Amino acid sequence: MIRKPAVAGRFYEDSPKGLKREVSGLIDEGADKEKVVGVMSPHAGFMYSGPVAGAVYSKIQMPGTFVIIGPNHTGYGETASIMTSGEWEMPNGNIAINSELAKDILARSKFIKDDEKAHLREHSLEVQIPFIQYFTDDFDIVPIALKSIDYKICEDVGKAISGAVQGAREPVVIVASTDMTHYESQTSAEKKDKMAIERVLELDPKGLYNVVNNNRITMCGVGPTTAMLIACKGLGAKETVLVKYTTSGDVSGDYDQVVGYAGVLIK
Repeated sequence: MIRKPAVAGRFYEDSPKGLKREVSGLIDEGADKEKVVGVMSPHAGFMYSGPVAGAVYSKIQMPGTFVIIGPNHTGYGETASIMTSGEWEMPNGNIAINSELAKDILARSKFIKDDEKAHLREHSLEVQIPFIQYFTDDFDIVPIALKSIDYKICEDVGKAISGAVQGAREPVVIVASTDMTHYESQTSAEKKDKMAIERVLELDPKGLYNVVNNNRITMCGVGPTTAMLIACKGLGAKETVLVKYTTSGDVSGDYDQVVGYAGVLIK
């Protein structure tokens, strides 16, 4: 199956030249590159979250494979959905799915299902790809979409990923796609997002899951981020770096109803 772009022309430019130009204005060509195990990156329209995503991808050494975990906003498909074959069509070229790694992750999980439907209209994974393509065209992906889930499923998904990645043929980076607080004041969003980001920086997946739920933080990708942290810890990650934090208010000027965006490296 060739999965068509869901938000090209809306969240980002849909022409190859236009998209490359758009991304070039969001990245740091001079940034030092670091070897990372995982990253947390936002997924809104590029005019809003692009500066954070661009800062994240500018700083990492590009691997051969990205496992991209994002929230399922559409409600289609299974609770935990992976695509194990096919390609994702993008303006700057098709990206293949790493079938070997995807099938290994699937086999290790009690909850993940092989399911294309969850991915057809979902934007949270797709919008990561143009940033990667700006730096390299020599990579493939494993896409995983998660609905709202409990901690035991996050744990299952994270352990399935780390187990499979340990035996992967090439270096792998695990991406958690998430935005932070949605549609609250700048003051409220910054306060709540700080609590969640602190747990990410402490490599504390259970703490993140609990603080988001206990404080009603509208972090849409808490499940993907929790699973990513579990996977990264299983792969020996010890360090974290907060790359950038902004809100939509920094672009729109509306600080009464903002969405927060944070970028983190896991090493």
